[in-house]
Amino acid sequence: MEHIIVIYKRGRREAADLAQRLVLWLKRKGVQVTAQQNMADVRISDKPLSALPQVQADAVLVLGGDGTLLSVARQLDHRAIPILGVNLGGLGFLTEISRERCFEDLEQVLEGGYDIEERMRLTVTIQREGQTVFQQTVLNDAVINKGALARIVDLYTSIDESYLTHYRADGLIVATPTGSTAYNLSAGGPIVYPTAQAVILTPICPFALTNRPIILPGTARIRVDLDDRAQDVALTCDGQVGCHLAANDTIHIRVSPYPLRLIKPASTDYFEILRTKLKWGQA
Repeated sequence: MEHIIVIYKRGRREAADLAQRLVLWLKRKGVQVTAQQNMADVRISDKPLSALPQVQADAVLVLGGDGTLLSVARQLDHRAIPILGVNLGGLGFLTEISRERCFEDLEQVLEGGYDIEERMRLTVTIQREGQTVFQQTVLNDAVINKGALARIVDLYTSIDESYLTHYRADGLIVATPTGSTAYNLSAGGPIVYPTAQAVILTPICPFALTNRPIILPGTARIRVDLDDRAQDVALTCDGQVGCHLAANDTIHIRVSPYPLRLIKPASTDYFEILRTKLKWGQA
């Protein structure tokens, strides 16, 4: 790798310190480095600043938690630069490298000891009166839910133009396998292996207890229609961006043609991560 972009969590002193150490370490190894804070949530004239410099690079190194990596992935947009995450946060399913193993794992990566996993992403589109009013690519999930004081929301859901069901619930989670260990898991949805080509529909507190999560093929085209009584309903993408929905809005969700590319050091093992993060087998 000749050029690496380092993006570190904004406002986190330990992230800035680690970034400084990594920049010096990488430069000593002959790697060109571009480093900056994650600016994805900083706005000028109501427009977010790009989290990534518009330069050619072989990889993006993210220092922070899964939230930081999600925001950087969103700023990547259609660029195919692979991402490597160092976990400075909590659970950390996406930022798999620990700060303790950071330099050791990076040494392996620089020597070619890594794989690249492609994680499917979803394209989420809102149509209102025949016009597209919102579009976003998501790595984890798209969540349709009601406000704190709103009544149950009615969501008429179709798959590949075939009617599935009428969800009456607090909301609906549409998750990727990568997002299966996020909000989907908390809402009672299944864990799906992260490189699987699948989409998970998990209703949030459904009125009918027989409405259970369902796993669909990755090629599924999902359509969710709101009725003319819908109010105080929102769409949230990856828990970070979104918009309010209006009565009679239609949400279209399908696989994005641009998967995210994650660098996996040879030392990482998904099942070990599950056991560790979820504390499986511990008394």
